[in-house]
Amino acid sequence: MRKNLFTLILTVATLISVVSCSSDDDNGGTQATCNDGIQNGNETGIDCGGDCEPCETLSILEGNISDDVTLDASIEYQLTGALVVLDGGSLTIPAGTIIKATGGTSAYIAVAQGAQIFVNGTAANPVVMTSAANSPAAGDWGGLVVCGNAPTNKGTSVTSEVGDLIYGGNVANDNSGSIRYLRVEYTGATFSNDKEFNGVSLFGVGSGTTFEYVQSYNGGDDGIEFFGGTVEGRYLVSINSGDDSIDFADGWTGTGTNWYIAGGAKAGIEGSNNGDNGDATPVTTTTLSNITVVGPVTEGALYFKEGGGHFTIDNFYVTNADLGVKVKDTDAEAAVRIENGDLTITNLQFADTAEGFMATDYTGANQSFYTEGVATGAGNGAAAPDWAAGWTIGLDNSGSVTENLAGEITGTVTLSANTEYLLTSALVVKAGGTLNIPAGTVIKATGGTAAFIGVAQNGTININGEANNPVVMTSGAASPAAGDWGGLVICGNAPTNKGTSVTSEVGDLIYGGSDTNDNSGSIQYLRVEYTGATFSNDKEFNGVSLFGVGAGTTFEYVQSYNGGDDGIEFFGGSVVGNYLVSINSGDDSIDFADGWTGSGSNWYIAGGAKAGIEGSNNGDNGDATPVTTTTLSNITVVGPVSEGALYFKEGGGNFTIDNFYTSGINLGIKVKDTDAEAAVRIENGDLTMTNVMFENTAEGFMATDYTGANQAFYTEGTATGAGNGADAPEWAAGWTTGL
Repeated sequence: MRKNLFTLILTVATLISVVSCSSDDDNGGTQATCNDGIQNGNETGIDCGGDCEPCETLSILEGNISDDVTLDASIEYQLTGALVVLDGGSLTIPAGTIIKATGGTSAYIAVAQGAQIFVNGTAANPVVMTSAANSPAAGDWGGLVVCGNAPTNKGTSVTSEVGDLIYGGNVANDNSGSIRYLRVEYTGATFSNDKEFNGVSLFGVGSGTTFEYVQSYNGGDDGIEFFGGTVEGRYLVSINSGDDSIDFADGWTGTGTNWYIAGGAKAGIEGSNNGDNGDATPVTTTTLSNITVVGPVTEGALYFKEGGGHFTIDNFYVTNADLGVKVKDTDAEAAVRIENGDLTITNLQFADTAEGFMATDYTGANQSFYTEGVATGAGNGAAAPDWAAGWTIGLDNSGSVTENLAGEITGTVTLSANTEYLLTSALVVKAGGTLNIPAGTVIKATGGTAAFIGVAQNGTININGEANNPVVMTSGAASPAAGDWGGLVICGNAPTNKGTSVTSEVGDLIYGGSDTNDNSGSIQYLRVEYTGATFSNDKEFNGVSLFGVGAGTTFEYVQSYNGGDDGIEFFGGSVVGNYLVSINSGDDSIDFADGWTGSGSNWYIAGGAKAGIEGSNNGDNGDATPVTTTTLSNITVVGPVSEGALYFKEGGGNFTIDNFYTSGINLGIKVKDTDAEAAVRIENGDLTMTNVMFENTAEGFMATDYTGANQAFYTEGTATGAGNGADAPEWAAGWTTGL
């Protein structure tokens, strides 16, 4: 039967226990004798209870368990030496039990092959194994050691590194019990000159064992280590380990998810195959997901070591580290595995990178074994995960100040306005993915020409800025300048006259289709700054590029500031653009082409190097269909401009424009005399401009350089343009800059 222990003294050969605090029927009517070492009379324990003194509430744990033993959460236990659960025995520890070790290096709890341990903690009431010292410190006692019959590449019937117990076999689903909601503290006592206890050591433990919601806190060696075996490790926490935080080796073939690691002295995670033979079998093989490593670390967030193994890792969040993935250049077996694609890390995100940061020190040919992305790690990035609440200690709930952005988004990702993001390379929202950016979010691009944000066909971006709290995408340079980074690129399924499944001019994404109402999301109150990096010899990014974007997309209250190329450009599509601002663009301020059939209202343009607005049909064929067709209203262009307030170009299209205000320009409407298709359209009345106002005209001013017969395509009148003539419109207040 299971024994509820109020007083427990365990020696090598003897188990003495008190069943309960009720009278023992076996004593019959015998007289209680309170000093004979026997439970008799009405004693409820050995020489205690009944006519004797009350039973002690402090119990001593030491020795061997060969039967089924259950502790009592109302008693605080003292671990004075080694407590070993032998083959056939079991130890059950209920929620809320506290065990304090006083035995120094000799004090540990071990579970032998064939034995079981049941740690039945709860989120609100964990089991705690800790130090009894007045000033506890790492290394005060051993830790928890569990040995099973599952395979390892060290062989079978191997002696454990600590505890001198046998482990290893061929029972993959071996069951050593269940460990849930356990916290081990101040472990890591030295077992020998070259061996120390870990917080929890699992030697050849099988997949029939439950191991989840376990924390190692302030351990002297590794926090948690898997030595071969197949057990799964879920919801694990390691804080302030004296060596590696979580370690696995020797052919471990389990999986892990939701690991939160902080403050380890060496590697966040050390994953190896075999220290004596990197090619030993079975090879360490694991799938890990939802991992957070908070540095600093001295041996990488992940140390791929001693042959490494077959690792697939996803959603890996690393903060305050100077090295992401460590691989020794002398580890030939590990290098072979990386080159063979046996190490794959996806959605790896770096935050608050330390000085001298390197994503990896691996120098082999395969540098694509990892791909960056947006990660949540164990749940909340650098901050303590929600699932750790209540049963853990020592976790810092503050998030990272900065996080890197790069890679691909395939699910739903929501950024935080409380974090400053560093765009280190391309970030692409793939088909089916969604990127949500709340008001006040700032993204600083540090990746130069490689840094841009792209939204692929069937991807979605929602930029939810506010009039007094816009989303800002800018340069991370100390002295920002035009061309510091790419820009925002959105690709949809709406028609263009370039065809369908066309590759975008920048970003190498596919766009174009037949869905006029295609929806790529919603963009409101966005400011992009210092864009326009050179993508190739003849291509540069714009501030915002919209390729085949459909009318189901919201695009309004958007500014481009100090861009190296065009401010905002529509490449076909049918999206409507309202309340747009372009300031100091290095080329045209707002450009549309390739069969754009959207409309635009309330555009404020100033300081562009070339045309205020460039409107064209198709650069290869001015008569391509669908023809660019738009209605524009409430437009301000403040010069100077070198290619007109409006450049009607490459076939132009069917334009109706009203309330067009210009100031400080020398040319109103530019039309090349060699553009035959554009001339035909003007003569057909396809360009109609009403209420055009030219104010403060520059020297040599011309309303138009078009020399065809139809000079009545524009009519002058009184215009307010975007709202206040040359002055900044009221709707631009609060979220724009440079007006």
